[in-house]
Amino acid sequence: MNPSSDRHKSPKSGNGQRPRTGIPQKPTDDQGGETRVTTFKGFQLSAFQIQSVEAIRRGENLLVSAPTGAGKTLVAEYAIFEAIKRGKRVIYTAPIKALSNQKYRDFRDEPDVDVGLMTGDVTINPEGQVLIMTTEILRNQIFESPAMLHDVDYVIFDEVHFMDDIERGTVWEETFIFAPRGIKFVSLSATIQNLDQLGSWIREIREEDLTVVRSDKRPVPLKHRLFTEKSGLFDLGRLPAIAKHELEAEKHKKQGGREGGRGRGRGRVFRQPPKLDRLLDEVQDNDAIPVLVFSFSRKDVERLAYANQHRELLNEEESDRMEVLQRELISSYEMDEGEYIGEVFRLARHGIGYHHAGMLPIHKEVVERMFCTGLLKMIFTTETFAIGINMPARTVVFASLKKYDGVSMDYLRTRDYLQMAGRAGRQGIDKEGLVISMLGLKDLEEAPLKRILSGNPEPVQSRFKLAYSTLLHLISHMGRNHIHEAWDKSFNRYQHREGSRKAREYNRQRQHELLDNHLDFLEELGYFEPEGPEVGRGSLTGRGKLSSHIYGYEIQVTELLYQGVLEDLPAKPLAMIFTALIYEERRREGAPRLPARLYGDLRNKVDRAIRDMQKVEARFGIESPMKTCDWGLTRPLFDWIRGGTLEEIEERMDTGAGDFVRTLRMSVQLLRNVRRAIPKDWSMYDSIGDAIQLLNRDEVDATRQLELG
Repeated sequence: MNPSSDRHKSPKSGNGQRPRTGIPQKPTDDQGGETRVTTFKGFQLSAFQIQSVEAIRRGENLLVSAPTGAGKTLVAEYAIFEAIKRGKRVIYTAPIKALSNQKYRDFRDEPDVDVGLMTGDVTINPEGQVLIMTTEILRNQIFESPAMLHDVDYVIFDEVHFMDDIERGTVWEETFIFAPRGIKFVSLSATIQNLDQLGSWIREIREEDLTVVRSDKRPVPLKHRLFTEKSGLFDLGRLPAIAKHELEAEKHKKQGGREGGRGRGRGRVFRQPPKLDRLLDEVQDNDAIPVLVFSFSRKDVERLAYANQHRELLNEEESDRMEVLQRELISSYEMDEGEYIGEVFRLARHGIGYHHAGMLPIHKEVVERMFCTGLLKMIFTTETFAIGINMPARTVVFASLKKYDGVSMDYLRTRDYLQMAGRAGRQGIDKEGLVISMLGLKDLEEAPLKRILSGNPEPVQSRFKLAYSTLLHLISHMGRNHIHEAWDKSFNRYQHREGSRKAREYNRQRQHELLDNHLDFLEELGYFEPEGPEVGRGSLTGRGKLSSHIYGYEIQVTELLYQGVLEDLPAKPLAMIFTALIYEERRREGAPRLPARLYGDLRNKVDRAIRDMQKVEARFGIESPMKTCDWGLTRPLFDWIRGGTLEEIEERMDTGAGDFVRTLRMSVQLLRNVRRAIPKDWSMYDSIGDAIQLLNRDEVDATRQLELG
């Protein structure tokens, strides 16, 4: 467990064995021929990589399922190599912007690759041979400008199991279904249980052949252990005996009224969450670092980092390197010199870091950079650190196996556990990766540990639900009467094919009814003309055409435009409304009280307009009503518009600085989207541009941060 100090100099691609080199002139096999590719970019290809490469060379679609860290990225890079060799383009999609940005930086360093980036809030070189983009942007291009995709050879779907995401998964399905003919897909995923089913569906809706490749072998095997404060480290096989012993001891303690006492009312013992101190001591003492500690609360992630700042994890030479690195980061990102004594940099000088979605984007960026150098030894993070970002560690610790799933606290899905656990074990460095789950008494009673640690990952489920803008595009292209054909191509319909005839018909009727409800709603609002004998394609009204080009909050924005609510508004209130459309406070108790002088009449007018639309939705049986405005950022937003610094504003708002910046970035993205959708001679065209300028400065300017990094 004593890897060399330069162990993290690898790691941008492939199996994580060494840094990238340029795109090679041609792949070769062991004999120097071109008949079978067994090496690529200096890597000896594994069996699943060879199988994948052969499918790409045959010009087929490809679906790959392999454990985290097995080298799926190298497969994607081979598809890029083949496309560039043929003078074609490649689109590389990712489920989150952080992963898109990382891929852009990776390919930007390749001397033979012309790379571009499109993520909504950043557009760089959109004509690049390799174009990195979010899946949403690709779906939008398919509907709005399919001609721009004429020379695209491959679309690479990184983390394709995100089709299972309740809110965003439908975008993957829409892209598979509606992408122009001739585009092939290389779809990469962590382990999927129903891989063959997903593959069969893709074969049915795409014209090219498909090869399905499955690998269950990890280059670095994982060792799964459990830990309690009382019993220490143990294997799953010892769980029954340890659970019995600790629960009986707790029962005796409760009956005796000793340590812990009785809770009020029912004699209940109020159990505190287990403390990680002893576990992390063992990890440190056994040199099982660097370690990723997963916790599923932002506040807890920061609390744990502060609670462990007493640890000195860097030796003298590493401390010197960290100081030099931090000075370089502050300089290259043009950060304030005061950052050096701030929380993120101060903790890092102890070898400690934390990372979560609520942080400032620049802070997440520098934490990732410091971790990649091997100088951060213990990082506390939420699950976002496990999505695609290539940052393995020696050990992964789960501070808890429970997380909030949007409805309640529940135990992790097996697939999510495996995705995070897969960050343990660095190829070429560790003989095995160590994964440790911290258990409390309640976990010993209730946790489905056998299922989580050694069960099969859950199947990918269809989340198909066509957005309003998608429905409008389909009406324009095929008419309302044929829209059900789009659902008939969905993975949802395919997954229900195996049920009984009665179950299939019930599901079909239910889905068609949901579609009809949304179409009736759009027709009621006047977004398209009712179809008659002479009316088919192209029946969208002005409202419908505009709304079809706005992705996200399209009905709210269109109605506010056409009802005149936004007419002649200057930049400041426009920025306020678009930010309120985006923003949604996390678990807030009660709405903020805002004075009438802060555009009170305008806010009331906007709220009434959206409530009226929700009433129409309810009348047509639409169960998930459109989002209303959340005015919780109004005060800090106006402080920002007046030129206030983020540090000044953060002291006066309830939300975190990272959430504030992310919301303003999304507001800028929506404003840009609307500005592209409306005619340039509209009076508000210039006002929207002014609103973008008011918001898009300093930390909110995503393009500036990316270019600095």
